[in-house]
Amino acid sequence: MNKLQSDEALTRVTLDASRRNIPIEIVPRDKVRSLEEAADAMGISTSALLKTLVIKRADGTFVFALIPGGRKLDWAKLRGVMGVNKLSLPSSDIAWDVTHYESGTITPFGSHTVLPVYVDASVFEEPVPEQIGLGSGDRAHGLLVRAKDLVSGFDATIADISTPE
Repeated sequence: MNKLQSDEALTRVTLDASRRNIPIEIVPRDKVRSLEEAADAMGISTSALLKTLVIKRADGTFVFALIPGGRKLDWAKLRGVMGVNKLSLPSSDIAWDVTHYESGTITPFGSHTVLPVYVDASVFEEPVPEQIGLGSGDRAHGLLVRAKDLVSGFDATIADISTPE
């Protein structure tokens, strides 16, 4: 990602957060190679760092599923919550077309296409983290936000959609 794309991604994220009245903190970080390194760079636990997955429905529409580190998406649970029989993980090219973010940086904030958001219920198990981390659309930055602000700002659905890895 070049400097122009980086600036554009962070601008989109910041403007969307502002429009939704969600306080966020953009955190500069060095290049990371793992979930653990990313969480450490942001000053949070791995369970407070959420992966933002783009999920494709059979009808060709998409949703975001946010899953904490150390957990994996449970397809059967998500299908049950959504009341559908078929879901899939699109290719990184399709995820780019939907979000205009590279894999590994995807965030619901400033996504090219506004999508419904599903947040795994384990995020709210005690002790609830003060802040959760997300991608920022840019590899050199992370994003911190309070989970309840994320849920209210996106009118997200909280549901049991994951299992431990």
